[in-house]
Amino acid sequence: MQQYEAILPLQLKNLKLSIFNSHWESIAESAKKNGWAYGQYLSHLCDAELQKRQSTRLIRRFKESTLPKNKTLSNLDFNANKALPAAQVLALAESDTWIKQANNVIIFGPSGVGKTHTAAAIAYRQIELGTRVKFYQTSHLVQLLQQAKVQLRLKDLLIKFDKIPLLVLDDLGYVKKDEHETSVLFELICHRYETGSIIITANQPFSQWDSIFPDNMMAVAAIDRLVHHATIINIVGDSYRVKNTKDKNITSN
Repeated sequence: MQQYEAILPLQLKNLKLSIFNSHWESIAESAKKNGWAYGQYLSHLCDAELQKRQSTRLIRRFKESTLPKNKTLSNLDFNANKALPAAQVLALAESDTWIKQANNVIIFGPSGVGKTHTAAAIAYRQIELGTRVKFYQTSHLVQLLQQAKVQLRLKDLLIKFDKIPLLVLDDLGYVKKDEHETSVLFELICHRYETGSIIITANQPFSQWDSIFPDNMMAVAAIDRLVHHATIINIVGDSYRVKNTKDKNITSN
């Protein structure tokens, strides 16, 4: 055995080049067989290493996001609801410009029309484009914010969220109106204004947001900040779940 063959695996391990370490010999055989130049051989190893790291990064980012499983663009059925603006959704999914500009997306619609799926599909694609994302049920996030406020670390938590360019707040309309709880939601919205993006799904129009925030002035102020740089999507139609149940009943009968 040549000396480098004994030393090289240790060097690659110390450099944390795991794919180099596991593939350098097999790719070297291909290089000899195909007459590759040294640079071409090295390029193949680098490409394999980068692909592995990208795959690992995506898996970590998907897990970190806590997005609901299987709600991606590939299984978002635009044909099931013609009111879902496919071009608009795809444009938001395929570009991260709006996130770099700290713009928001607000998705309105009744229960079961695909608001959560649409928000998650956009977010999944943004992760693939390199953006960190975090998904929350809004009621759960409000609890976390309120707990942080009680423990005098709300500012620290808001600063922690600064590291996540895109927050997804699902089902805003289900937050219970409480002065202590929803005031922290207002603080989050103010803190991220023009600094970080939010996707919000809600089954209540803006005119009913006074049932979420402690008073009308706070509701108006929150809406003003959210819509200043925002894309608004209104999804109308019948619930997918109700429709599927009806279709199954018709089929069974």
